[in-house]
Amino acid sequence: MHITYIHHSCFSVEMEDVVLLFDYYKGNLPAFDSKKHIFVFASHKHPDHFDLKIFDLAKEYPHISYILSNDIKMNDTYMNRKNIPEKARSNIFYIGKNVYSSYPITIESNLHIKNGDISENPASIKVETLKSTDAGVAFIVSHNDKVIYHAGDLNWWSWQGETAEEYHSMTDGFQKEMDHIKDREFDAAFVPLDPRQEERFFWGFDYFMKNTNTKKVFPMHFWLDYSIISKLKEMDIAKDYVDKVMTISEEGQHFNI
Repeated sequence: MHITYIHHSCFSVEMEDVVLLFDYYKGNLPAFDSKKHIFVFASHKHPDHFDLKIFDLAKEYPHISYILSNDIKMNDTYMNRKNIPEKARSNIFYIGKNVYSSYPITIESNLHIKNGDISENPASIKVETLKSTDAGVAFIVSHNDKVIYHAGDLNWWSWQGETAEEYHSMTDGFQKEMDHIKDREFDAAFVPLDPRQEERFFWGFDYFMKNTNTKKVFPMHFWLDYSIISKLKEMDIAKDYVDKVMTISEEGQHFNI
């Protein structure tokens, strides 16, 4: 897998026949292979995770699908007003919380002729969702022998000054979702590491790593404060998984895993 850090919580994951693009709203995108099927994911409608410009990609890539959290649902009147391309509209799929679905892959190498008719090889990606502790969903994407996790805004959002009720509600909600994936194996995971939480910045990240079998984890949602990654890696709590934490130092950085 070829992974590129775009900006904030946005990463692209390039595989042999598909590209997964998560939570794009700004930044420079790589030039993807137009023969591949591009799957564009948006975990929720917050402006640091979703922007309408993703639909312009349908003008550039012939094989594209949009898998959007239900909270982003748009009606025809809205899409007309925003000039969303027709090709993009016909390839939008909405997904809810704690569900499992599959989406077909259409690429040139998957097309074959049978009895004079062009048909498609029924290849697909599998997508599971978790309920976010903020808005929308987290994604689990399986394709071939690879499993990818993108948290969106699913995190242990605990803050100084919160009430006991707020703390317990958040903690219970987060750990309940983590129970759904306890001991799951992920080849790559994208998980929030937010410096705004001050001394609690690592809570959700650490809990995720200690309750899953993740091979490589990419910090995200760190608001361009790259130092927060080295801060985590220097902490004693991370000693059992420090070698799995990918160090990000700039936008556009590439990783092969």
